[in-house]
Amino acid sequence: MSQSPRARGTLSSIRIGLALAIVLVSATVVLGPASSVAAGSTAPKCAELAGREIPAAAISLPTNGGRVESASFVTQVVSGESIEYCKVDAAVFPVDRSAPDIKLRIGMPVDWSRKAMMFGGGGYNGTIPDIAMNVPFGRTDQPTPLARGYATFASDSGHQAGPAGSLDGSFGMNDEALRNFAAGDALKKTRDAAMFLIRDGYGTGVGRVYFAGGSTGGREALVVAQRWPDAFDGVIAAYPAWNNAAEALDLGYLAQVMSRPNAFPGLEKQTLLYNSVMTACDGRDGLRDKVISNVDGCGFNPRVLRCPNGVDTGPTCLSDPQITSVIAASKPFRWPYRIASGEQEYPGFPFLSGADMRTPYLGFGTSAPADPMPVTAGYGLRYWDQWVKYFLTRDPGYNSLDVDPRRPGKWLSRISYLSTIEDRNNSDLRPFARSGGKLLLLHGSADELVSHRSTNDYYRRVRDTVGPGQTHRFMRYYVVPGANHANFGAPAFAANWDSLSALERWVEQGRPPVKPVVTDGGSGRTRPLCEYPRWPKYRSGDPDSAQSFVCSR
Repeated sequence: MSQSPRARGTLSSIRIGLALAIVLVSATVVLGPASSVAAGSTAPKCAELAGREIPAAAISLPTNGGRVESASFVTQVVSGESIEYCKVDAAVFPVDRSAPDIKLRIGMPVDWSRKAMMFGGGGYNGTIPDIAMNVPFGRTDQPTPLARGYATFASDSGHQAGPAGSLDGSFGMNDEALRNFAAGDALKKTRDAAMFLIRDGYGTGVGRVYFAGGSTGGREALVVAQRWPDAFDGVIAAYPAWNNAAEALDLGYLAQVMSRPNAFPGLEKQTLLYNSVMTACDGRDGLRDKVISNVDGCGFNPRVLRCPNGVDTGPTCLSDPQITSVIAASKPFRWPYRIASGEQEYPGFPFLSGADMRTPYLGFGTSAPADPMPVTAGYGLRYWDQWVKYFLTRDPGYNSLDVDPRRPGKWLSRISYLSTIEDRNNSDLRPFARSGGKLLLLHGSADELVSHRSTNDYYRRVRDTVGPGQTHRFMRYYVVPGANHANFGAPAFAANWDSLSALERWVEQGRPPVKPVVTDGGSGRTRPLCEYPRWPKYRSGDPDSAQSFVCSR
C-alpha cells in the first residue's frame, strides 16, 4: 500500500523516537543511574571492564596477558572535592608461572581530561601506590592528578610485600620478579595494560601520558625516559635512586663501619652533629634560617667534636670510632674493582643529612647494624641487609655484615650482574628529547636516604652527553636546600612546588618553567627554585619571601 509523504514522515519520526529511547535505556543499563553518572559526562564503561581479559599482544614485553579482577564506581574526597571514578584492579600474569603477578590499579574519573598519570613506588615496592595521591614535593593546596581529571594508575612492580612492606626484598629470589623491579620491566607492562584498559573503558585513547615518582619511583621515572622514550610525554623524577646497586655497596660499607665496637653515633650524637653543622654553616648563604643553601660551601670537620683522647665521654663529643663512621658516611665510597654498569663510586651524604633529628631512622637509625639487623637500624642499612639476603646471595639466613663491598670475593660476578639491571645510568636522553618528552628533576640537599650528590652526577652526565643547550630544551634540575627525603617527619624545609602544572605548560604549551618558587609546607616561607648548580642566596628584604633571594653560583 502506498503512503503519503506526510505519513512516511510521521512513521520516520516514530522510528527515530523509538531508536533514541532504546539508546537512552541502553546507556542507563551500561552507565548506571543518573545519581552515579552525570548526563553528557566522559564516564567510563566501568561495569563492562569487570573480568576483562588483557591480551598478551597488548603488552610490548613478554607476559601471559592479564585480567581485570574488579571494577566499580567509587566516590572519594580528593583535594577537598568529591571525585567519582571507576576503580579498576587488575593483574598482569608472568611468563614464569612461579613468579608473582603484577598487581595494578587504575582510577578512571567520570570527568576525564584525556590525560593519564602513572605513579612510581618506593623502597622495594610490593604495594600499589595510592592512585589519588599527589606528585612528590607537590603543593598540598593544589589538586592531585586524579582531582584534575587524570586517569591515574600504578602497580606493585611485580610482587606483593609481606609485613616488612617496602623493606621486603624476598621477591629477589625469582629472576622475573627481580627484573620487573630492578630493570623496570614492570613499568612498561603496567603502562601498556593500563593504556589498553583506559581505551577500552572510555572508548578512546589517552591524549597525554605523564609519570611521577620519588626515591625508587624517581629511579623508575628515569628508567621510563631512558628505556621507552616514546611512552611518556612528561616525567617528574624526585630524589631518584637511579644507581641502586652502587648505593647498596655504599650502604654495605657503612653497615660494616658502624657495626664496629663503639662506632655507632646514637641519637644524642646525631643531634650534636646536626647542631654543630648548623652553627658552623648556617648563615653562609646570607641568612641564619636553619637552612644551609650553599651546601658545597659547608666545609665542616667533625674532628672538632672529638672527645678527649678519642674516648667516648658522653653526648657532648664524638669518639674516634664515631668520627670514622661519620666521615665514612660523608665521603665518596670507591670500590677497587670493575662492575659491568661502569659505576665506580657512590658520592656519600652531606653532614646535614636528616635535617631534623626527630627522624633519624631514615638515616643512621637509633641502633647499630648487627645480625640479625635491628628494626631500629637505619632504613638504608636494612635495605642493604635485604639486598644481600635476596638479591646477592639468595640465602635468607646469610649475615649481610659478612659481605665486604671493598673485597666481595666470590660475590663479585653477581654484584657485577646486578649492577647491569639496577644502575639505570644511561645518560643519552636524546631519544626522549626527540620524542618531545620533558623532564623535571628535583632533589633535597638534606636527603638522608638518597644522596643529592648522586643526582648532581647524573645531571652532569646528561649535559656532557647531550650538550648543555639541548639538555636545557627538555630538562630542568633543581636542588631544594633543607629538603629531606620525601618531606618525611619535620624537615628544615618541606618542599612544595606545583611541578605538575609547570610540566603541563611545558609539554602542552611549549612554555618551560621560568623563575619557579618553592614553598615551605611547614612555615609558608618561599624560596626561588634555582637550577643546579645555583642556590638561593639572601640579598635583602623579607627573609620569608623568595623575592629577597637571588640564585647564586
